[in-house]
Amino acid sequence: MAPDLLPVLSRGKHRTARKGACFMELASFLAGEPWSDHPQCTHRLLAGAARMVNDSSSDDGRQRLAGLIPDVIGLTSDDPRWDVLIARRAAFAALPIAAGERQRVLAVGILACERVLAELDGRSRGDITDESRWTLSDVPDAYEWALRYSGDHHVPLERFCEASAPSIVLTAVAATANACIADRDGALRELLESAIDEARSLAAEMSARPTNHRSETPPWLVIAGAR
Repeated sequence: MAPDLLPVLSRGKHRTARKGACFMELASFLAGEPWSDHPQCTHRLLAGAARMVNDSSSDDGRQRLAGLIPDVIGLTSDDPRWDVLIARRAAFAALPIAAGERQRVLAVGILACERVLAELDGRSRGDITDESRWTLSDVPDAYEWALRYSGDHHVPLERFCEASAPSIVLTAVAATANACIADRDGALRELLESAIDEARSLAAEMSARPTNHRSETPPWLVIAGAR
C-alpha cells in the first residue's frame, strides 16, 4: 500500500513506508516495484552506492539526496563494464579528499578496475587509461604504493563483480564520509551524482549500439548488494 505522504529519508532498512524509507526504498516505490532497498530498477552496484551514501549522510544532507532518486530508476544492465566503471568513478570522486591510508586502498582499487577493463577491451593488462593515469598522478605517493602493492595481481572478472567492485565503492563512500573537509554531505552527494552520470553514459552508449552487436552476458555476472 502506498504511504499517504512520502516518508522522510532515514538510515537503514525499513519493513514498510510507515516505518520510514531509505533512498532505494523510495526508488522502488516510485518505480512501481514491491517495497525493497534492492529493487530491480537500478543496477546493483549503483543501488549499493546509493544505500551507502544514504546511510553515511547527516539527517539534513540525506534529505538533499531525494532529488536524485528518480535519476537511478531504469539505470541497470548485466554488462560487467557497469561494475568496473561505476566502481572506478566512485574511487575517482573520493581519491582527492581521502586520508592517506584510504588513498592507497582507492589507488589499488582503480588499478584493479583498469586491469579488468583492459581485459574486457582486449588490451594489455598493464595498459591504463589516460583518465586513471591523470587522476592517480595527483596522488603520486599513493599511486607508487599501489603499483608496488598490486604487482601483477589480477582479479578474475566474476570475483571482481561479486566482491571487489562493492568493496571499492564501500571504501570510496567511507573515505568521503570521514574526510577532513567542511562539506562531507556535499561530497557524498557528488560521489553519488558521479556514479549516476557514469551509469547514464553507459546506458546511452548501450542504446546507441546496434542490436545485432549486443552480446549476452552470463547470468553469474551480478553482484550481491549488501548493506
